[in-house]
Amino acid sequence: MAKRAARKTGTAALAAVLLAAAALAGCREPAPSRESVSAAAEAEALPRRTFGIIYPMADVYYEAVTESAARAAETASARLIIKAPDEANLEQQIRMMETMIKQGVDGIAISPIDSEALGPLIDKAAEAGIPVICFESDAPDSRRVSYIGTDNIQAGERMGRAIDGLLKGRGMVLVSTGQSDSMNLRERLEGFLGYIHRETNIDVLEVRYHQGVPEQALADLEGMIDDHPHFDAFVALDFVSGAASILVWKAMGLNRYALTFGLMPEIAEAVRNGQITMAVSLNEHRWGALIVEHLLKACEGEEIPEFLDTGISLVDIHAIESGEGMVETEPSD
Repeated sequence: MAKRAARKTGTAALAAVLLAAAALAGCREPAPSRESVSAAAEAEALPRRTFGIIYPMADVYYEAVTESAARAAETASARLIIKAPDEANLEQQIRMMETMIKQGVDGIAISPIDSEALGPLIDKAAEAGIPVICFESDAPDSRRVSYIGTDNIQAGERMGRAIDGLLKGRGMVLVSTGQSDSMNLRERLEGFLGYIHRETNIDVLEVRYHQGVPEQALADLEGMIDDHPHFDAFVALDFVSGAASILVWKAMGLNRYALTFGLMPEIAEAVRNGQITMAVSLNEHRWGALIVEHLLKACEGEEIPEFLDTGISLVDIHAIESGEGMVETEPSD
């Protein structure tokens, strides 16, 4: 009898333990299925934001910007859509902007070919809740949230001072630039000519606009040299004109001063080889990361500076040989 009672007591205790375990298991979350784990991983892998970047034209000059933006986007788990007309073409840039607005991207960065023409589209993006940042060239009358680049009037004046130093205040200069409607190029020319006329006895023999067409830039430079063979220096207010001067200096074996805006490997190599005397870098290698960083902030509703001054760097043979070719020197002064 005692043994039978003991067995009953043990059975009851075991049943109580099993019931408690079952109740505890019922309180726990169910183990995730393979499908739910996979869905969570896919959601984690999806980009947090999609940003569009629109250049004024397709050129190797913008490769450093793209690389910088891509690194920043990867870190932020963001996706980039990068577009550019084959050559500087306002209508194409307008269509690219319209497409990105229709796609509902989270933010857009644009270097506007024509600030006035792109202004209404920038405003349209803002009305759709898409923040727009301008870089390289500004559209200050639009609803863009920020401008990344330099003060182009002051940058033009800085180029004027550089030529002044080389020519000791007198001489004859040829100038080439890109689109007549581009705000950044108009301002660079304004700053350059203002300094030259105000502070020096240098004669600007001619200014030509190639409108963003490399072949025209080359033809313009050759034509100016034919018309003014005794010139002392050439100034390129954009990278397309600078690239054209490299070809002409090589072909003609010229030993004249040649200065340009913009720094890319081709320009750095020309400085090293003596075809380019000096390049005024706008620290373009910083633009991409700043674009992504500040579009992210704008999407989160954070305040960002209206003007992010990336400064300028003067790059000559000494800077190249010392390894300081991409070292930032100063905000635009």
